Amino acid sequence: MKVYGRNVLKEILNTNTPVKMIYFSNSGDKELKKLIEIAKIKKLPHTIANKKILTKLCNYEKHQGVVIDIGEFKYKDEYYIENLNNPFIVILDQLQDPHNFGAIIRTAVAAGADAIVIPKNNSVQVTPAVIKVSVGTIFRINVIQVVNLARFIEQIKKYGIWIYGADMHGKKYYEIDLKKPIAVVLGNEGAGIRRLIKEKCDDFISIPMKNHVESLNVSVSAGIILFEVMRQNESIDS
Repeated sequence: MKVYGRNVLKEILNTNTPVKMIYFSNSGDKELKKLIEIAKIKKLPHTIANKKILTKLCNYEKHQGVVIDIGEFKYKDEYYIENLNNPFIVILDQLQDPHNFGAIIRTAVAAGADAIVIPKNNSVQVTPAVIKVSVGTIFRINVIQVVNLARFIEQIKKYGIWIYGADMHGKKYYEIDLKKPIAVVLGNEGAGIRRLIKEKCDDFISIPMKNHVESLNVSVSAGIILFEVMRQNESIDS
């Protein structure tokens, strides 16, 4: 997989994510030269090429003079969860939009989540666009891909994790105990959480609305709910 963007590269460098090759454009501006120097210091494979070549590599013109070949994206195994202490998990039930996925990843990292879980089928996967929208923060969190989401939820319940689904008919998010260990389930942009997945949830949380607004974009809802989880757990974590 070839990803792109200077901030994405910075996250790769800061997290020591393995790379196959870094392609820099020959534009020669100061920031780019600094990134090239860091790549040299870290002894990462890199080369200098014409901007048009970089555009061909990633099929995107606004690559900021940086394209990174990271190979196949490595999803974490679902059994990773059992080794977490007091986890905070974000579960996405058949999300479709890569921009929503990337935005939720960035929010989840900022709110201190330990992992994001997605189903293998009928769901957006990690793509260069997702990584770009996440501004590279995806390399700071574990993304878990599961075959059967309902079965996965049943399994993590055995670890003492409480499952809360985001649903318009749920309790107000600020009136419910969201202490860890916890998993927040966010549904598909149009259909919400599937019935089978709802049946696995322990409770439901909602965001109260005014002016007859029915719902928010799922990435906006994620921001509100995940930061409430962070707020309620701050005293525990400190």
